[in-house]
Amino acid sequence: MAPYLESSTFIDVDHPAIRRKATELAAGAADEEDLTRRSFEYVRDAIRHSGDDGSGPVTCIASEVLRHGTGYCYAKSHLLAALLRASGIPAGLCYQRLAVETVGPPFCLHGLNAVYLKRFGWYRIDARGNKPGVNAAFCPPREQLAFPALSRQERDLPEIWPEPLPVVVRALTQWKTVQEVGGNLPDIELLRG
Repeated sequence: MAPYLESSTFIDVDHPAIRRKATELAAGAADEEDLTRRSFEYVRDAIRHSGDDGSGPVTCIASEVLRHGTGYCYAKSHLLAALLRASGIPAGLCYQRLAVETVGPPFCLHGLNAVYLKRFGWYRIDARGNKPGVNAAFCPPREQLAFPALSRQERDLPEIWPEPLPVVVRALTQWKTVQEVGGNLPDIELLRG
């Protein structure tokens, strides 16, 4: 579990603001599930999704997302991982490959998290942010993600990564505006099988 508890460049668990927010969220939490729910709901509801509001700086590092209060799904997943890790709860990054519109192509990656809960094992949560037609929730052991994979070319990718994929980091650091990121969302090719 060590890689899912570590601080890193993009999941900067040791940043003072991350530690402060994690401590604030932990105050009064009944157990690890309650703390995970509180952290999830904070990132889902209090941090704006950059693509929804079209404003703010492009963020990638967890502490930047916290400071600016905005991020694409990938960046929000970095923040949630940092907050959970700061509380000693193992957290990783997961991805889905989804159509950019209602059906594809084009396709893009969607970022979310997996958290290790003692009662359930690895459990995926999606703090992307709710809006009409999107209703992600924390309700273990049932997953309630923001988006289902609907076609053969869409996938729930099974890996749980301790660090963001390089293609995601590149998209969030190469492009300077929210609109540029939105026009160049990261994608991967699926293996045939």
